[in-house]
Amino acid sequence: MPSTPTANRIRLNNIATCLTASAITLDILASSFKAPFLLAFSNTTQSLVKSTETIKQNKSHCAELLEQMYQVLNAIIMAYVKSDTGGELPPHMLKHIGTVIETFHQIHTFVESQQKGSKVRKFFRQGELNALLKDCKARLEQAFEIFEIHGVNLMMDVVKMKQDAEQQQKDILDMVTRLSDTTSSDGVSMISRPYSGSHNSSNSISMLPSEPKIFHGRESELSDILKLFSGKAPRIAILGTGGIGKTSLARAVLHHAEISAKYTQHRYFVACDSAANKIELAALIGAHLGLKPEKDLTQPVVQSFITGLPSFLILDNLETVWEPVESRNNIEEFLSLLTDVEHLALIRGQPKYTGLGHSSNL
Repeated sequence: MPSTPTANRIRLNNIATCLTASAITLDILASSFKAPFLLAFSNTTQSLVKSTETIKQNKSHCAELLEQMYQVLNAIIMAYVKSDTGGELPPHMLKHIGTVIETFHQIHTFVESQQKGSKVRKFFRQGELNALLKDCKARLEQAFEIFEIHGVNLMMDVVKMKQDAEQQQKDILDMVTRLSDTTSSDGVSMISRPYSGSHNSSNSISMLPSEPKIFHGRESELSDILKLFSGKAPRIAILGTGGIGKTSLARAVLHHAEISAKYTQHRYFVACDSAANKIELAALIGAHLGLKPEKDLTQPVVQSFITGLPSFLILDNLETVWEPVESRNNIEEFLSLLTDVEHLALIRGQPKYTGLGHSSNL
């Protein structure tokens, strides 16, 4: 006679159902908009759903983390749905979402370490796992404040939850259809393709910021950079202190017609200011590439670029993680691996200069 499921097992089964519904919704949005992080969220969510089936230890902690993660996912989905600009979010919100994906990667690591026969657990001492759990909870508390989430209530009827998810998906599809009908020639809408009902984890949605609306006085630098793309994939440093316009110049390059035509969906703009070290920087880039979360994505990121099509990567605000002396050597080592990829064009901001200067090969 089969054993009766424990309360924690029921919680995990319920949250798996909730997360599955969220993953479907994220796929709809990711397949319809060039919206930051949506595919990365979907990939991580689907992987966590599979992990819930084999969690053996700390089920209560895992269920709590996943329940809170579900609430944050719903808040992010609703932020896109309620956007007044056709699925685009303001830069400050995108920065918060970038931090959330790092949090989800950490949750993924913790949950994987609690699975039966986990290979991840052997890399951690118990004290490190306790610290990871504490950090995950602290990060989720911050996300709750940012997205104004008040409490977690997963003790709802699962049937009703499915009905609510289906209605949410219908509302999103209606929004996509409405925006498709009203898309203007100036590209206000970010719609890229219709939802197909299927998901290919090998594809990723470019997490691109918008083209700068005001761009004057840097046409010479822009022209110089574009010339570098006429030969082999360039490695470029844009010189200048913070606030001088490096990001605007990089965004102008990113959206230039020649660059868009050359790299199409293989352009990546990674804001590095939320990373504290090489591991977190690799995790951010991996999220843009749609890679499955791992403890260290350094090699998978490099391998993805090596085996992929010609790509263009912008590392914005890289000085934030480069400047601390304790992390500089590891960051430079990672950059060296990236620059060894022959068909990867790379732009990064160069710190400790007083003027915008000229673009130059790394």
